[in-house]
Formats: sequence, structure tokens, C-alpha cells
Amino acid sequence: MIQGISGAAGVAIGKAFVLPSWEWDLPDQKMDVVDLAKEFERLYEGIRTSRNEIETIKQEFNEVVGPEESSIFDAHLAILEDPVFMSEIQGIIERQYKAAEVAVKEAIDHFVTMFDLLDDEYMKERALDIKDVGNRLLKHLLGAPEITLPSDTQPYILVAKELSPSQLAHLNPNYVLGIVTLIGGKTSHSAIMARALGIPMVSGLENSVNLPVQTGDTLIINGDEGTVYVNPSEKMMEKYTRIRNQQQRKKEQLQVLAEVDAVTKDGTIMNLAANISSTKELEMALRHGAKGVGLFRTEFLYMDRPTFPTIEEQYEVYRHVVERAGGQSVVIRTLDIGGDKQLDYFPLAEEDNPFLGYRAIRISLDLKDLFKAQLTAILRASVHGKVKIMYPMISSIDEIREANQVLREAMKDLDQQGIAYDKDIQIGIMIEVPAAVVIADLLAAEVDFFSIGTNDLVQYVLAVDRMNEQIAHLYHPFHPSILRMLKMTADAAHTAGIDISVCGELAGDERAVPIWLELGIHNLSMSPQSLLRVKHRLLNTCAEDAKAVAKSCTSMSKSHDIEAKLEEFIEENAERLN
Repeated sequence: MIQGISGAAGVAIGKAFVLPSWEWDLPDQKMDVVDLAKEFERLYEGIRTSRNEIETIKQEFNEVVGPEESSIFDAHLAILEDPVFMSEIQGIIERQYKAAEVAVKEAIDHFVTMFDLLDDEYMKERALDIKDVGNRLLKHLLGAPEITLPSDTQPYILVAKELSPSQLAHLNPNYVLGIVTLIGGKTSHSAIMARALGIPMVSGLENSVNLPVQTGDTLIINGDEGTVYVNPSEKMMEKYTRIRNQQQRKKEQLQVLAEVDAVTKDGTIMNLAANISSTKELEMALRHGAKGVGLFRTEFLYMDRPTFPTIEEQYEVYRHVVERAGGQSVVIRTLDIGGDKQLDYFPLAEEDNPFLGYRAIRISLDLKDLFKAQLTAILRASVHGKVKIMYPMISSIDEIREANQVLREAMKDLDQQGIAYDKDIQIGIMIEVPAAVVIADLLAAEVDFFSIGTNDLVQYVLAVDRMNEQIAHLYHPFHPSILRMLKMTADAAHTAGIDISVCGELAGDERAVPIWLELGIHNLSMSPQSLLRVKHRLLNTCAEDAKAVAKSCTSMSKSHDIEAKLEEFIEENAERLN
């Protein structure tokens, strides 16, 4: 057995295909001054070709898993346009009279070495992005062919020293059983993409540089535990074949629950909706039995394009989603850019703390024409079904009232044009800033519903950037302070008589089911992949027992103890799928 890191869950069994490493035959001689112009032209042509190729890959991947995961390639496009990276390449050509491909290779090596010296796993993994972009550029400069993968006739487990997002995007998930890489971790782009594609992955085998794997070897990889078995015994094969078959049966059995209502054993009804970023994700959510859309992240409509979308373009997308929801509620969150979500055609100034800066509702209220256009499109779509509007990152009453004033102006314009819309459309806010929790009773008087965004709420309350590997272990969604924040918000909503839901990742965590039942929160919105698993948990849970467990958690002072208590409840009280 070889121990690595869990990149993506699941067990895979199959023959290995070892991906060869890139080996470049580079010229080392210096050039004459007269060749400089030619080398710069070759460099710029390679950049143009690489950019077009990345844009194509991004679009193809977007069609498979949606815009959120495909936005990984925005980082690759940014590298091609990074002035520091490009200046390094140009400087080597101009000062050292070296060929464009030699300059690119030296620049890659320089930045990768610099990143690897940093004591930050996240930055080390970003070095792979530089290699990916640089290798693509080198491929075009050298006229080298792509490394070909096996034909899609025999499933295989892909083994590589490292696997770039570009290479992974070209894989057919129907034929790639699993992935093993020596380099990388849970936050690598390749791991994120593998999880999106549902391909088991084990990475981070850096202590096994001489991994004894050859193309054709039989492998077992356990993405849940991060283990790899090479040419395993018959007994080991039988064991993991059973585990793999159990996982497959569980998926099939869960799918049967798609048309079943989410009701606890003692009759408490829960409404499970979906978080979506695209119409493709909506289709997946509906197949998994989603009861409407609890969070439509509209910012992704703004990302895959060169300019802001028009009112008509937005309206068509919103209308399609609302009609496909078939009368179920669709909560449309207004534009939430800034932080880690940037628009190429709308550059934001660099900030020391972008997650605390110019983003979300702050941008909308600053650019009211842009905000009004989006609200107009949403209002027009509201006549096609049950639409709700939600404002992100609200921290004060003033923000709600200012946003509603823009909404009233949009309504007035539509009235003058004789265009119909839902005049009683409901307005809600995201509860994701600690200030909003503290004044939740005041905010509740201004809106029709709350939706708790646990991702940002946990991050802000605990002051922990969960994408920072050095402190990610401090990100505890079951921290006592978070439980108190959830209770304060729920109590304020119930007192005011308004609806409340949860749309952050915690909504899709089955361990949190007792907490929602105890707090009286019956509306959850989660990723499409989590719907059936959470529904299964609810169907096998007695609400009264769950509430008792949740109450006992409120007296605990440690996150670990709370998690252990909730996990113990799942083990003891819920039936499992076999």
C-alpha cells in the first residue's frame, strides 16, 4: 500500500496508464541581434494561440460541469497576461539573446522554484498552473504534438507525476476510472476538477518518487483514504471490488429517492432546493429531485463573456430557469463579484483584503445602472413562475433600503412600458456578515426572507481563510460561535414571521440535519450532488431525537466534541444504504 492524499472520493480498480513527463529539446545557443524581432513575434503568436486554446478548453469544460469549476482556466488566462511573467520572458530574450522557447522555459523554472520555496501549500500548487500555461506555450513554440491518451475503448487509471487542469479537461470521465498523481493536494485545481467530474483521485505521493507503476499494471485507488495498491492480491481485489460495488449501489439507490419527499420518520417536512450557477446545473438538480432553486449565482452569467450582459440576455436565462423549475421557487441572487470572482472586462483595483472590500451589494449600489438592469431582467422573468430576489453581503438597513429604491425605479420603468412583472415579488437578503446576525431582528423587519450563507459567515466569524492551507484546520463550521450565530438568526426570523433558509455548504452536510431541525429551519439549498444524500439522512431520522442531540451540542465548548456528537447520532440512528 502507498499512502497519499485524498483528492476526490471513491474507489477505482483498473489498469494503469502512466502519462509521460514533458521533455523538451531546447536550443541553447545565443542569437544574433537581428533575430530579436523574429523571436518576439514568435512569442506573441504563441501567446495568441495559447489564449485561444485555453478559451476553447474553458468553454468545453463549462458544458460538462458548469461555469464555477471551469473558471479555473481564468487563472491560466491571467498568467498569459501577467506583466511580471511576460516581462521575465521578454527580458531573457532581449538581454541574453536567447530563443523564445528557451526564455519561456527559464521563466517557468524561475517562478516555479520561487513558489516551491514558499512555506505555503496553496502557493506551491499554484506553481502547477504556471507550468501548465508555460508548457502550452512551449508546445506551440516548438511545434510539439500533444501527449496522446489511450483511446476511449478501454477504461484506465491515469498515473502522472503531475496532472494539469488542461490535461484533465480533455479526459473523458466515462473512460477514466481514477487518477493518481505524485504532486498536488486537496486544493489543487486538478483535484477540484476531479471532484466535479466524479473521478476518484489520490495525489501527493511525493515520498514515492520511484512509484513502481507501469502502464498495464493493475491498480486499486481509494480516494476516500488516499491509498494506492499496485498489482494487489486476489484477496485485496475482492475486498475493494465489494466496496466499489457498494458505492455504485448506493448511488443507484439514492437516485430512486429523487421523486420522494424529504420527510423525517416522525413527519417533519423539509424543502431541499439547489444552488446553481448555470442551466446545466439546474438540469442535474432536477434529476436529483430538487424542489426549486434556493440560490441562483447570477455572477457567472457575467463571467463567460467580453462585456456586461444586456437586459434581454439576462432575461432569457432567468426565464428559462424559472420555467424549468415548474412552479417551484427560484431565488435569484443579485450580482456578487469581487473577492475571488473577477470580470476580465471590469478590472477591480487591487485590495489588501478583497473579501472585506469592494464587492457584492457594495458594487451594485455604486453602479446603480448596472444593478437596475439586472433587477429589470429579474422582474420581467418573474411573470413566468415564482421568483424571489436576494441581495448579497448585506450589513445594514440602509443597504436594503437603497437597493429597494433601485428596484422601485426598475418597476416604475416597466409600468411605463406596459411590461408585466410580479408586483408582490419577495425580497430577501443573505446573512453572511456577522453584523447582519447581530442586527437580524432589525433586518427582518425590512425583508420577506433570510438565507444564511454559511461559507462566508464561518470565514468572517472565525477570521479564517479556508483556502489558506496554513490555517484551513481552523475553519470549523460547527464551532460553538457559529451555532450561536445560527440560533440568533433563526430566532429573529421566526419572531418576525419571515421565511429562513440555509444555502451555504453546511446545508449539504448531513451532520448538520439535527441543527436545522432544532432551529426550525425547514428550507435548505445545496449543490445538486448533495441533495439525495441529505434526503436519505432525513428519511432515516426521527426529528425529536435529532433535536435532543442538537440541544446537547449547544452546551459543548469544543468544535471537535460537537462534530463527534453529531457523527455518533448518524451512526446510531440512521439506516445505511447497502
